[in-house]
Amino acid sequence: MTVLGAIEAGGTKFVCGIGNERGEVLERVSFPTITPAETMKNVISFFEGKGIEALGVGSFGPIDPIEGSDTYGYITTTPKPHWGNYNLIGKLKEHFDVPTGFDTDVNGAALGESIWGAAKGLDNCLYITIGTGIGAGALVGGKLVHGLSHPEMGHILVRRHPEDTYEGTCPYHGDCLEGLAAGPALEKRWKVKGHELSVNHPAWEMEAYYLAQALMSYVLILSPQKIIMGGGVMKQQQLFPLIRSKLQELLNGYVQHPSLTTDIDQYIVAPGLGDNAGLCGALALAKEKLK
Repeated sequence: MTVLGAIEAGGTKFVCGIGNERGEVLERVSFPTITPAETMKNVISFFEGKGIEALGVGSFGPIDPIEGSDTYGYITTTPKPHWGNYNLIGKLKEHFDVPTGFDTDVNGAALGESIWGAAKGLDNCLYITIGTGIGAGALVGGKLVHGLSHPEMGHILVRRHPEDTYEGTCPYHGDCLEGLAAGPALEKRWKVKGHELSVNHPAWEMEAYYLAQALMSYVLILSPQKIIMGGGVMKQQQLFPLIRSKLQELLNGYVQHPSLTTDIDQYIVAPGLGDNAGLCGALALAKEKLK
């Protein structure tokens, strides 16, 4: 079996793993995301001597995933202290001279879910994570979406809920989707962490109101065959039926397809790879690089 290395580089923690081309995670460890020097020392130490033949990195962003660019492999304009304009891939290449795939964590997760998870066998899917931030990755025609850079679907503008007066947390845009619906927005708006709110708290109706608007935009622009929703906030299972129902209300019958009408429970789903979606996404990036 081919030995693949995987890094899910998150703003809170780095998850590193060893796996294979079947998407099986054979070893896994995590470290807190502190300074680059301390974090990368732990990452490099984990992979040393493991005999990896390729490495995949799915990272928090914004990043530069465009090969040939002067800043390819960098984490770029992140507000996370110390990590702005950091050459992540360059640092790894100093220690591991192997093919290395690099993309956003959500693009990686979308790819992994299309190979081994909830979107297995599909050419078009969307993976969105709602946690400390909001990001989404898209597979279209069997390829991850890139252009000038990578999609930033967590920063689209949405209509305000009529009862919401919270200003938003995004340091760039204030009340964009991430600013209104990511985990920190929930906590600051309601004064407690999201998991401490009851399942019938009005917070969840408001959260679904924002997320369903985003999904409407993604459905109309990308027409994915499956939408996969992960991240800490989506551990609140009561959100799924609320989001599905609100999406149907917003679309108002405009897009006539069974996936959006009678089969929506199988259209908007949790990750098939569970908590390994990000790490398996990084394995998928490594596997693609070997091609």
